[in-house]
Amino acid sequence: MKITTRNHSLAKALTMLSLILIMFSATSASAKKNPRILVFCKTAGFHHDAIAVGTTAIIKLGAENNFDVDTTTNSEKFTADNLKNYKAVVFFNTTGDVLNDTQQAVFEKYIQGGGNFVGVHAATDTEYDWPWYGKLVGAYFVSHPSQQEASLNVTNRNHISTKHLPEVWKRKDEWYNFKWVADGLNVLISIDEKSYDAGKAKMGDKHPMAWYHEYDGGRAFYTELGHTDESYADPLYLKHLLGGIKYALGVKK
Repeated sequence: MKITTRNHSLAKALTMLSLILIMFSATSASAKKNPRILVFCKTAGFHHDAIAVGTTAIIKLGAENNFDVDTTTNSEKFTADNLKNYKAVVFFNTTGDVLNDTQQAVFEKYIQGGGNFVGVHAATDTEYDWPWYGKLVGAYFVSHPSQQEASLNVTNRNHISTKHLPEVWKRKDEWYNFKWVADGLNVLISIDEKSYDAGKAKMGDKHPMAWYHEYDGGRAFYTELGHTDESYADPLYLKHLLGGIKYALGVKK
């Protein structure tokens, strides 16, 4: 009788231990937080109408792909205490001088500490007097012709942002010419200037439209695409943008 009681007590203890371990495992899993990104869309120059529909689209992408999204036009969010909450910062159609000297220094330290960056469209029309930022985003805008359809050559289809795209991608958007492009960029997409009127500032055969690189401690992705409202209802473009965000978050597949 004593042996039976002892065995019963042992079995009960083991059952309780199993339940505790299951609860601990479930609590740990629920405590795992999604990565969070900050979408920054302050404009000190031209304001893109697509900012409203675009930020909504990015929030939806986050909900569908397990990352959380905060959006802001407030440059005072660029403090060390706040930026440490984010795995990546997206400059979404920013224009002009959007950060003061203190905020710029904080953002540099954020990237140097392993933070990551995504630039969309007018991110290259931003902070012309901040050379560090120019190297991060990868280029500076100079002009664009009227919106028109053009052929994009997807030169690297192995990247998470382009693997779903056709080799030649025809679409309508606002196509930037750049006055300066950084060295060492991994170009993903170039535009065929023979397929549209690039205007007086045309760049010739080497005219990149999307790229990625590692810079000063962090990952950086830029896509020139995304001026039009229609972009944010285009599955090919949304998957391209999502891939750029995933690259910045460190997702490879």
